[in-house]
Amino acid sequence: MAAAGPVGPGAGGDAGNGNLIGVGGQGGSGGWRERLADRSRRFWRRRGNSGASLRAGFAGGSGGNGGAGGLFYGDGGAGGNGGMSAQAASPGGNGGNGGNAQLIGNGGKGGTGGDGAPGGAGGTGGLLYGVPGAAG
Repeated sequence: MAAAGPVGPGAGGDAGNGNLIGVGGQGGSGGWRERLADRSRRFWRRRGNSGASLRAGFAGGSGGNGGAGGLFYGDGGAGGNGGMSAQAASPGGNGGNGGNAQLIGNGGKGGTGGDGAPGGAGGTGGLLYGVPGAAG
């Protein structure tokens, strides 16, 4: 049986890439997500069960990755920020990675992690010219 995936808002979407000349888009920010088992526990708690075993299930979703810069020229997009958790005991989401530049351009900045979770890596600078993006 497959593991239960996110329920409710989850990971932020990845951004689009620049075409020939253009800047990559910024990754979407993560929301919160709820484990299916915890949703089931809430269902039974509303029907008289104590729900004492309810675990924190509102972890933050990961941020989306930034888009790559244009093939000839353009900076990579910034990574999306990780989502904050909806409960104190749940982990925050990881930041998305910054987009990479192609030939000329700077790498995108990595997204910040939510609630102290790891941030995303910065994107690489262009092959001919450019600096790497900062980590989130």
